[in-house]
Amino acid sequence: MSTFSAQADSRPSSAVVLAAGEGIRLRPLTANRPKPMLPAGTRPILEHVLNALIDAGINNIHLVVGYQANRVRSHFGATYRDVPLTYHTQTNQLGSGHALLQAREGSTDSFLLVNGDQIIDSRIVEAVRTTHTDAAAALAVVEGPQAADYGAVTLDGSEITTLSEQPTSGGFRLFNAGVYAFTPEIFETLETISVDRGELPITDALQALIDDKNHTVAGVRTDHFWMDATHAWDLLSLSRALLRRGWVDPPAIDGGDCYVDETAKVHPDATLVGPVVVDSDAVIEAGAVVGPYAAIGASATVGAGAVLRDVVIDTDTSVGPNTTASELVAGQGCAIGGAFTAAGGPADVVLEEQVYPDVDLGGVLSDRVEVGGAATLEPGALVGPDAVLGDGVVVSGQVDAGSEVVR
Repeated sequence: MSTFSAQADSRPSSAVVLAAGEGIRLRPLTANRPKPMLPAGTRPILEHVLNALIDAGINNIHLVVGYQANRVRSHFGATYRDVPLTYHTQTNQLGSGHALLQAREGSTDSFLLVNGDQIIDSRIVEAVRTTHTDAAAALAVVEGPQAADYGAVTLDGSEITTLSEQPTSGGFRLFNAGVYAFTPEIFETLETISVDRGELPITDALQALIDDKNHTVAGVRTDHFWMDATHAWDLLSLSRALLRRGWVDPPAIDGGDCYVDETAKVHPDATLVGPVVVDSDAVIEAGAVVGPYAAIGASATVGAGAVLRDVVIDTDTSVGPNTTASELVAGQGCAIGGAFTAAGGPADVVLEEQVYPDVDLGGVLSDRVEVGGAATLEPGALVGPDAVLGDGVVVSGQVDAGSEVVR
């Protein structure tokens, strides 16, 4: 079992990554894999998180896993970019604080804590590492309108004075970016917090430290990139943001914004409209027009004459010839027949009995969906894993996992 460690200059060199949650609001994509393993561009979100940590100088990473834990373990193994990974299991999802407690064993020095389901610029990580010296804790703080969603923060100079998870007014502009640094004392603090509504959030322990006059919690202001995916359609926004920044693995063609892996096969008569990324062993057939803002995953196939823009096509998915799709998220291992249409939003999307109005979404196909020829997705359609959509069907609303839709 590896242990947390700190460098001689007192900056944390270890990190705990919370990757145990299911991501209920990302259903149906999370029916068979955890949120951190969903695609951001053509790589799992968690890969981007680990890259940010390692690029910022972290050399020892602890992953707290739970829901579909084997999906994380089998993908990453014992090391990532030569950095050792230690896994800790949260059997019951009882909140972020409870998840952190699972990684307590062996901790002797300061460490970072990040969420495994959001993209962060490595410079945010480095800023928190550098700031965490005398404070009991440090927290990255971002300015924006999302305080109501992510927790409002009030600063007095560089010290956090209040942390409100559900602010009642819209006057807050600073919010919690989910990148923390702690001393091992955080574990003792967590043990003093009562479990509220069946969960132990890390923010309750932070508030306890803020209220304790013997401790300070430092706020680290940052304007570097930070983005979360809350719903399935947010994967499109996340992909766009990564493509605009060139945060993809394949190299750019001729210095432009088309990123194509050297093992991918793009037919000379196909057209790539940047920004676009085509991952390893993907195939783009003759006459296809792909992009802008298209992420084509490893071993995916885009058929002849297909027109795809603003899409995320995950690994091992085949898109049939003469398909026209916009604002589409397709999971792993889908088989999409020819002349398929997903025209794009806006639409009112119903998820878990809640209505999300005016969402720009052509539709979501979860893992291993089979789609017959000339099928159509109405804007906002959500199709569960292993569903079968027959030839010529028009699909709207929600289709349950394993269902068959025929004309």
